[in-house]
Amino acid sequence: MAIRIADQWFEWRRVSDDITLLWEPHVDPFIRCNMWYVRGRDIDLLIDTGLGLASLREAARNVFGQSVAALATHTHYDHMGGMHEFEVRIVHRREAKCLSSPESWGVLRASDFSGELKASLSAAGYELPEILLTAYPRDGFDPRSFKTPPAQPTWLVDDGDTIDLGNRSFEIIHLPGHSPGSIGLWEAGTGTLFSGDAVYDGPLLDQLPGSSVVEYLKTMKRLRELPVTVIHAGHASSFGRERLIAITDQYLARH
Repeated sequence: MAIRIADQWFEWRRVSDDITLLWEPHVDPFIRCNMWYVRGRDIDLLIDTGLGLASLREAARNVFGQSVAALATHTHYDHMGGMHEFEVRIVHRREAKCLSSPESWGVLRASDFSGELKASLSAAGYELPEILLTAYPRDGFDPRSFKTPPAQPTWLVDDGDTIDLGNRSFEIIHLPGHSPGSIGLWEAGTGTLFSGDAVYDGPLLDQLPGSSVVEYLKTMKRLRELPVTVIHAGHASSFGRERLIAITDQYLARH
């Protein structure tokens, strides 16, 4: 069956006066990343950049304001594809190499995943269509030739570092388990956490290349103690502390 060409690759909506959610509507939910744009007084912050199949910077030129720093919560291919479009590229130091030399498991066809990876995804509850797109970004696009664009990091961060936007400040929290260098951005004053894929409202993945159940257990315990008001995650909908407790308790009980 022929796949149509999308009229528009990205969509977005304002979540608050200074937070905008962007996403790729034609991408299967398994790899449909939430991209969070936070407007600051002195600099704006873009948290994750999707697959990189079309130009995020060009598509959202009327959304983005002043100088934009792009941050990858981790370097799985659905979160880092557009990082190369921005001058400031932030990532945890444990995943700097993966940003500059992307790993090869990120593909757009289910048949291109390894048998072991497909089995672990199925066990977690993810049954994938053959093509992980419902439309193509342009004429002549071939999902078989997809490669994540490399991006040289310009700012390496670690646990406890701060990203200051002028009128609001986020603490970097290292949340390994899903990946070695997974990070969250914590704003204690508002109880806001941008969590990437460390926690989201769906089946959590701890059997991917580079994942660690041992580290994930520590991350779940740390997350459970955070006095969060709202979590803006890397996938699915935002949620509050009550749902966070339920997710972390379920994970801890299972392991």
